[in-house]
Amino acid sequence: MITLLAAPALTNAGHTQLVIAALLGIAAVVVLIAWGKVHPFLALILGAAVLGAVAGVAADKIVTSFSAGVGSTVGGVGLLIALGAMIGGLLAESGGADSIVERVVARVSGSALPWAMAGVAALIGLPLFFEVGVVLLVPIVLLVSRRVDVPLMKIGIPALAGLSVLHGLVPPHPGPLVAIDALGANLGQTLALGLLIAIPTVIIAGPVFGNFIARHVPATAPEALLPTRRPLAVADAKRPTTPAGGRLDADGDLVTEDDLINPGTGRPGEPIEEGQRPRRAPALWAAVVTVLLPVVLMLLRAIGELALAKDTAGRKTLDIIGTPIVALLAGVIFAMIFLGYRTGFNRTQVSGFLGGSLPAIAGILLIVAAGGGFKQVLVDAGVGNLVADAAKSANISPLLLGWLVAVGIRIATGSATVATITAAGIVSPLAATLNQPEVALLALAVGCGSLFFSHVNDAGFWLVKEYFGLTVGQTIKSWSVMETIISVVGFAGVLLLDLVL
Repeated sequence: MITLLAAPALTNAGHTQLVIAALLGIAAVVVLIAWGKVHPFLALILGAAVLGAVAGVAADKIVTSFSAGVGSTVGGVGLLIALGAMIGGLLAESGGADSIVERVVARVSGSALPWAMAGVAALIGLPLFFEVGVVLLVPIVLLVSRRVDVPLMKIGIPALAGLSVLHGLVPPHPGPLVAIDALGANLGQTLALGLLIAIPTVIIAGPVFGNFIARHVPATAPEALLPTRRPLAVADAKRPTTPAGGRLDADGDLVTEDDLINPGTGRPGEPIEEGQRPRRAPALWAAVVTVLLPVVLMLLRAIGELALAKDTAGRKTLDIIGTPIVALLAGVIFAMIFLGYRTGFNRTQVSGFLGGSLPAIAGILLIVAAGGGFKQVLVDAGVGNLVADAAKSANISPLLLGWLVAVGIRIATGSATVATITAAGIVSPLAATLNQPEVALLALAVGCGSLFFSHVNDAGFWLVKEYFGLTVGQTIKSWSVMETIISVVGFAGVLLLDLVL
């Protein structure tokens, strides 16, 4: 893991000037994003310039410091985000994510359905970005709500909670990766502790809160968003046949052309052009292994660090296969084989899916890179050390400070990623005073703070509002409160683990 470079302060400014510089730099970012509607990438660049100029840093050194932060962050985080996006792209295009959702939902009903939706969302949320997960899950949620006559919020909130918790607390999502990189946390430890905190957080913010809010926010699935065809092709060569040779699905129904997936588009029921051969849905186990393989490899590395001596062959092997880049690359290769080639896609199509997953994350990569530059200017100007000294003298818990800073920036900008980047930069000097488990908890505290009270300046707020057909008030009562519950409950879990570790 590459951490941002610490350097001697580039200015001799006094404490008051540095505080003013930091406040004006952050205020510039907030105002540009929230009021000026400037893209966060540009806002972070301009904010870094304001911070450096007010702190008395020479213009050329501002540029050098910012560039160093960008390069270090992209090298440490950018590759992982790209590999994670490729896994998510193959899951989406192959129908693997759909197969997980469909299989679980088909076997669960009644009071267990919200719990199943939360579990499914958390599972497919491991490699998928929040927005992609929403696009994949919401049509299923709407259809299930209509078919089984369950209040939409009762299963919709658990699904959103599963996606949101994983997005904020568990690598390889951008926020947790940035916090880990900036603070120098151990990725394996952060992953393990993040999953431990995520379980009770998803339960409380998902099925428990969903059951409550469903009585107060009546929502109806928008007709325009309901799927018009079965979302999955369930036929394969192993299915039983009719006497006439037709294929039967898992329920014994005859498989029709609508069940076949167009190999060019990856969509079921679309016409298949001449020369194309119909593709079958991927096996459920292949989709599940694709999701879990990188996580398991990184967890094995963390276990090896605790249980094996440093110079043993087993420890060295686990260190290599559990390296985030290697673990995610293994997931990509596995997905290429079992979600791509084995399901009927040719090499050109698989390559197209991999490449097609990257443009969507260009904006995220730019924001993360600019955030790394902003963070480096903060550090090099001496603001980070100033905050660390103030926290020590005021006896403020680093975990509480990281959470509060992230909460403030999240509410002001609406961006969880910007909140994570900025908060991690401000509290990064405190990481040097903590042991490794505490540094991992600090990264998680920042992640929890970055999810606090999503409202009208957050794109996710409007995404949820439109998909579920809610009013602004209903969205605040459901989605915004759910995000706040995640932030508070997750941070409570961080504090409890801090007492134990």
